[in-house]
Amino acid sequence: MTKRDYYEVLGINRNASAEELKSAFRTLARKYHPDINKEPDAEEKFKEINEAYAVLSDVEKRRAYDQFGHAGVNGAGGIPDWTSMDFADIFGEFFGFATGTSRQRQNAPRRGQDLAYTLVLDFEEAIFGVDKEIEITRDETCGTCKGKGSEPGSNPVRCSNCGGRGEVRQVRQTFLGSMVQVTTCPNCGGRGEIITTPCHTCRGRGLERKTVKKVISIPGGVDTGTQIRLAGEGQPGINGGPTGNLYVEIKVREHKFFRRKGNDILLDLNINIAQATLGAEVEIPTVDGPTKLNIPAGTQPGKVFTLRGKGSPFLRSSGRGDQLVIINVEVPSKLSAEQRKLFEELAATLGTEVRPQERSFLDKLKEVLGG
Repeated sequence: MTKRDYYEVLGINRNASAEELKSAFRTLARKYHPDINKEPDAEEKFKEINEAYAVLSDVEKRRAYDQFGHAGVNGAGGIPDWTSMDFADIFGEFFGFATGTSRQRQNAPRRGQDLAYTLVLDFEEAIFGVDKEIEITRDETCGTCKGKGSEPGSNPVRCSNCGGRGEVRQVRQTFLGSMVQVTTCPNCGGRGEIITTPCHTCRGRGLERKTVKKVISIPGGVDTGTQIRLAGEGQPGINGGPTGNLYVEIKVREHKFFRRKGNDILLDLNINIAQATLGAEVEIPTVDGPTKLNIPAGTQPGKVFTLRGKGSPFLRSSGRGDQLVIINVEVPSKLSAEQRKLFEELAATLGTEVRPQERSFLDKLKEVLGG
């Protein structure tokens, strides 16, 4: 069987650097390693990849291969010297093989977990911002043992199963030869020590559950779904790693009158037929307090009045949205005798002509509000 060109096997050009060579080898080796890839030809491809890397990663062999091809490196029967390759360094991260840094990885500092908290605000609190005290439950360093896990006055003992290394090693036979597989010690959980007398407060965890009160400042303009990150207020890190974060998610209660549409505040205002016909000055609510609104004579249902700068503050910039006042004309359902007489007299002057409306009131309203 004719051997493929080693550069073709690894998918690199002949001028590839040592780093490019190693990167290509890592990618292909992960893809075709028999422990991961169960295709029938995976093992053969893996051997071919390793053979190509064994030659091209050696400066002298690569020079001979570039000059004479396969004949320049197969003088000893064509079997590469697998023992000269540091497969533990290449596969250790992915398959648990031993490396010089395996213990460092297992006991490396790790970031603590993030926490989440839902904060419910009133409508006005969300608009203008507020300082709120919240309570969160999280782990903190045990005050009794100072995080050691042992009862004060006692000391942990070295784990007899792993000899204090925090890991156990097993020799594994593969087609590449003997490899050492490293796993976390099941007796000590990777700590290398056994706590013989656990702390009575934390029961050996080194951490105790506490409820903590925090005052947080909520900026004006938040809305339901807004998330605020409090750095370093989550779970403590492991092995000296950084603390996680606390994410506060905002939920805003519904208001009796107002609705939000982005940074605009919507108010549905009911006026009677006389006010719509003759015009009127009415008092309406805003988040800043009551204000006067002039209703022109002949105002139609669905008319929208805009109060500039009376909406919600922009969360990440200056300025505010608007308040949109949507007019609804109420038609009386019950009339006194005097009112009925007056409407009958008015009806006589208006006539009985009716005109079809081309577009519905709801369509016009949706267009105004962008819905």
